[in-house]
Amino acid sequence: EEKGGKDFWDRAIVVTSKDFNLTKAHARWLESRVIGIATEARRCKLMNGTAPPLIQLPEADVSDMEFFTQQVQLILPVLGENLLRSSSVTMARDDIGSESASDSRSPIFELNPRSEGVYATGQEVGGEFTVFEGSTARRHWFGTDRGYIRMREQIEQDGSLAPTPTGDLMVFTRNVHFKAPSAAAAVVLGRNANGRKEWKIKNTSTTYAEWQERQIERVEGADYSGETPV
Repeated sequence: EEKGGKDFWDRAIVVTSKDFNLTKAHARWLESRVIGIATEARRCKLMNGTAPPLIQLPEADVSDMEFFTQQVQLILPVLGENLLRSSSVTMARDDIGSESASDSRSPIFELNPRSEGVYATGQEVGGEFTVFEGSTARRHWFGTDRGYIRMREQIEQDGSLAPTPTGDLMVFTRNVHFKAPSAAAAVVLGRNANGRKEWKIKNTSTTYAEWQERQIERVEGADYSGETPV
């Protein structure tokens, strides 16, 4: 069904208060706050024509609503919905090719197959593999379809992957998040790909698989105090 020239929604997420104590003012505040978070996260295409400003609430109510919003942000990923999850990633320094990584961030990886004419960079953050804005991909899908082609079509439809000015390649218009490096590699290369081997730490020959194995070895080599022997 279409409404106003737009495809109408076919899925809904309902959020309620345990105590049913949300007023209309609270709901309006939450609407504005969630739209702002979704806009910043850039994980979905917002169809709202306007972004209502935050209405004035008592300080105590604002605190309660911020806590409510944080709980929503924690719960949605558990349900498989990441639209409010921050899309920010920390670009590394020039020495990112080293083995070091902080928190849940990996080194910067690159996909640079000389015979295929594309170049992409990405990073694993919080269990997701993020391909950075500005990365290029093949103009058309040409591989055997095992599901990734539908993922790529969706990314193209929401404008996250668009033709370059010359039209020979596609370019990522924003950071795009994937559940695995192989999905990211397949979308970039336009074919099924083993991302664990295709992605390599920037300016090195170390594959994602080799880097991951070293992280596992580090964890297994740590003593009970949480320190790695030297």
